[in-house]
Amino acid sequence: MADLLVYRAEGEAVVHGSDLYGFTVTEWRLPATYPPFAAVLFVPTTWIPVPALKAAFLAGNALLLACLVALSARLAGRTAPLPVLCTATALSLWLEPVFQTLLFGQINLAIACLVLWDLTRPPGARAKGLVLGIAAGVKLTPAIFIAYLLLTARRKEAGVATASFAGTALLGALFLPAATVDFWTRRLFETGRVGKAWIVDNQSLQGLIARVTGAQAPGLAWVLPATVLAATGLWLATRAHRARRTDRTDRTHRAAGDRWGILLTAFTALLISPISWSHHWVWCVPLLAVLLAETRTALALTAAALFTARTMWLLPHEGDRDLHLPWWQQPFAAPYPLLGLALLAGAAAALRRHSRALPETQPSVPSTPSAPPEPSVPSARSSSASTMR
Repeated sequence: MADLLVYRAEGEAVVHGSDLYGFTVTEWRLPATYPPFAAVLFVPTTWIPVPALKAAFLAGNALLLACLVALSARLAGRTAPLPVLCTATALSLWLEPVFQTLLFGQINLAIACLVLWDLTRPPGARAKGLVLGIAAGVKLTPAIFIAYLLLTARRKEAGVATASFAGTALLGALFLPAATVDFWTRRLFETGRVGKAWIVDNQSLQGLIARVTGAQAPGLAWVLPATVLAATGLWLATRAHRARRTDRTDRTHRAAGDRWGILLTAFTALLISPISWSHHWVWCVPLLAVLLAETRTALALTAAALFTARTMWLLPHEGDRDLHLPWWQQPFAAPYPLLGLALLAGAAAALRRHSRALPETQPSVPSTPSAPPEPSVPSARSSSASTMR
């Protein structure tokens, strides 16, 4: 559980007043990469012996996985009875991102649960957006959901999330003023210290481009496509949300109406982040839940197979061999970003079909309005296979 040891070292740095971003731990010489607020939250890990801490993290992540399964069912407009919940949780352990999260002692499941719990609450719920802001204060990448809320005209929730996020930064500054200045003016932009972008562990768009081009730092070859992809992904998420809300035949909870908007935003974040380790892709759990709930069984089975195949680990990746893979191995080295790109492409095609169908199904006279047909969900066809770690 290498990452757990990093969290504990961050907590010790807070307790002892040492340089938060000046240490490395484990044989891989891993540094602290989260904002100072996260380090403050990690202080309790210093109160427990390491063996007991590892056991607690393992049990806690197992419970969080069950929580994520339940929240994924809620996102999909379903409930998960206890037998279904236990079965789905056990099966989810075979998903590579989930297994790696438990193996490294990561907090990905906790972040995903915080975001999903907040976003699937009823509209107008008290302090909705607060927990999303806290999640962004720990790992930054969830901040993309604030942009999603703004684009879907949920300004109050976006404002609460923004204020909450700002509050985490201020709290970090209160306890660790020097580390706060160091992080927000310097460390935030040193993505290289998080890890090597070109290794197969990195399942972001930058990792894919780096391996295809053979460049350790692809530069503009990644920045420009990532910028376009960020705008496109958020635009598609906004369109998906609005298309869902036009369907008056949807009897499920209104919070489930933008399920594809939430998923598209999450996968956009994973794609455009400079580094998205394979264990960051725990959003595969809600994706599978939504596909199954919408009876897209073949797509769900295909996605499940992709997330359990572990093809990137079957390739030679010692030293810099990740940069010298032949063309036919490239899809196996980047299964998750290819799936993410396919998901966005499927969403674009589905929304295009939906927009073409609207003029034919909506009457010109509003005296007896009829509901337009529910748009097709985005296709998640796979090819082979946060900014913070």
